[in-house]
This record gives sequence, C-alpha cells and structure tokens, in this order.
Amino acid sequence: MTSLHAHSQQSLGTERKIICVDMDEVIADALGEHLLRYNRDFSEHLTPADLHGRWLWDYVPPDRLQALDEYMRTDDFFGVLGVMPHAQRVLERLQERYDIFIATAAMEVPTSFNAKFRWLAEHFSFIPTSHIVFCGNKSILRADYLIDDNPRQLRLFRGEGILFSSPANAYVTGFRRVNDWLDVEKMFLG
Repeated sequence: MTSLHAHSQQSLGTERKIICVDMDEVIADALGEHLLRYNRDFSEHLTPADLHGRWLWDYVPPDRLQALDEYMRTDDFFGVLGVMPHAQRVLERLQERYDIFIATAAMEVPTSFNAKFRWLAEHFSFIPTSHIVFCGNKSILRADYLIDDNPRQLRLFRGEGILFSSPANAYVTGFRRVNDWLDVEKMFLG
C-alpha cells in the first residue's frame, strides 16, 4: 500500500490496525540454536519436547546457566537463527492489511542489536527499518495486537496479547493462542 493510499484511508477514518511481532521464538528459532549449542557442548540430547511447560533456563542444571547466557552474547548467535516456518510469507501478506512492527526485547541482551538488525534485513527485508523496535518492557508499545511467546510481555502490553506457542508456555492460559504462523494467518486473514 502506498503512503498516499494509507493517508487517504486514515482521512476516511479506516485506519489500519497495528500488529507488533516478537522476534525470538516467534519469527526466529532461538530455542533451536540454544539446544544445538547446549547439546553439542554438554553431550546431551535435549529436545523441545523435554521442556514442555518449562523454560530452558529452569531445566538445565544451575552450573550450566552461564553457558546458556554466553551463547547469546557470542557474535554469531542471533545472526544464525533459523526462521520459523511460514513467518516470512504470512508477515508479507499481513502487511497488505495491517501495519506490522517487529518488537524485540533486545535490551535483555544489548550485544544482540547489530546481529538482530542484520538478521531482520536478511530474512525480513520487506519490513521497513522504521518498523523495528528494540526495547525491554513492551508496555511502551502502542498497537492493537502483540504476538509474543512470553506471557510476561503480554501481561504488560496494553492491546490484545496473542500467545505464540513455545514449549515453555505450554500451560499458560488467559490469552488467545496461536501454535504457528498458519494459525496467525487464519486469525488475521481468515
């Protein structure tokens, strides 16, 4: 949609809804990369199914928590993450009807900014850089919807939180839930 068309829609009172989308575990497979490195370094065979209802940080022995943290602080961690299935196609389609913003809690790992920005440019080049938000607390977002795997962020958000399923949030209730990007597509493009 051209900016002129978007402007004419706004002047007619048909403003487009805004969807903010989290990055890690929603469009980027951070858990997969964590498990790959953890299993390699500790000769384990941990799978997402093993984490059902628990965060990786709550599952691994305390003496290995520092290794998990160090993975995220390496130069390459956020740059090599896989893309969640169908995320690119669905987000591109959503842009036809909604204003899409990527909102990532990058302040939790400040060294991730450059790698996350490059990753988004490589895999989601159709998202304008003006629609990428690096933040901590997502209560600052002014949007209609937030798609996120972290219930803490959804509780802080003022619009409608949509819980994106991950092993850790398997037992979380109180939010509309999507299991994957095909569910997102059905919910918003029906």
